[in-house]
Amino acid sequence: MTLSGQRVLLVYGLMGELVAAFHPFGLDYMHPLRDWFAGQGADVSVVPLRTAESVSANAARLRAVLLEDPRPALIVAHSKGGLETLAALIEPAAQARCRGFLAMQSPFFGSPVADALLAAKPMEAAAGGLARLLRIGSGDGLKDLTTNARRLWMAAASDGVRRIVEALPVACLATALSEGEARGRERLHLAAAQWMEKRGHGPNDGLVPVSSALIPGARHLVLPGSHIATVSGGPGRDPVAMMRAGLETLFSAATQPAA
Repeated sequence: MTLSGQRVLLVYGLMGELVAAFHPFGLDYMHPLRDWFAGQGADVSVVPLRTAESVSANAARLRAVLLEDPRPALIVAHSKGGLETLAALIEPAAQARCRGFLAMQSPFFGSPVADALLAAKPMEAAAGGLARLLRIGSGDGLKDLTTNARRLWMAAASDGVRRIVEALPVACLATALSEGEARGRERLHLAAAQWMEKRGHGPNDGLVPVSSALIPGARHLVLPGSHIATVSGGPGRDPVAMMRAGLETLFSAATQPAA
């Protein structure tokens, strides 16, 4: 795929704008990906979303961004951003402005971690209050990540999702974390990953089970790593290499049968 002159939209996951703001202090959320696209000559930008807003609200904003420019865009979305991209692309006009969609570690069928956080009402209230305090949304976005909310949405939107994967190249990149791969900040993800596995959620990256990150009918790629492996550099992590593998999978979708 030639990226020179290609319009590329990056879509952050929950709290992504906060982490990205700390880039001068050593946190590099999605910065390596943006820099790589720019180095390839792409016209790359981050979609300005308040990431703790509801999926539907952010999908509407993303749809507006797609439609404001006639050039079809390649969309690379992380975590919750993939849910908003999928919802935006349900509309045919938005599909027509999309060249391809790479979803990295997106909980299409929900996250057990979100279930656990919202099981306690004080935690639910605190999450909403913190989101409003930090000006990243209403906090409804966390509720939208629960397994019940996502399974209901995916069931209701199944026809629309099927049309998306028939019309566009769509690839899902999932990761699974094991003890031997966890370093530094990933040790926190490892504890959550082991907690999920013990509860029967299968291989996961510390926040999202592999089974939740795969859209039926899309191309699928599963790599080792934590939930930050595709968006943040560090010991043992190469987010650009992982994204490039995802892009190769994405554009094989145009010529190969869906998996």
